[in-house]
Amino acid sequence: MGRLIIFFAVLLMVSALSLVTARFQSRQLFVQADRLEDKARELDTDWRRLQLERAELARNARIDGVARKDLKMASTSPDRTIYIKGAASGTPQRSGEGRP
Repeated sequence: MGRLIIFFAVLLMVSALSLVTARFQSRQLFVQADRLEDKARELDTDWRRLQLERAELARNARIDGVARKDLKMASTSPDRTIYIKGAASGTPQRSGEGRP
């Protein structure tokens, strides 16, 4: 009878230690999951900010402003336009030649 009581006492201690270990691991996993959720929210916020920044950088008005200011470019006007007549290669093509 004494051995049976000692056996059950040891079994109870092992079970209690197993329970404490399981709860400790559960708390660690909960904390880690919470940290990962915070990191995911932070990354999502960064992603949205980068999308807005990309949209801002790609705006036509901004590109036009940078071209005028930094590159000193100007819009074309009829008096500054040069019209070239003739074939692009410099030699006129006859109809039917060079085409399949």
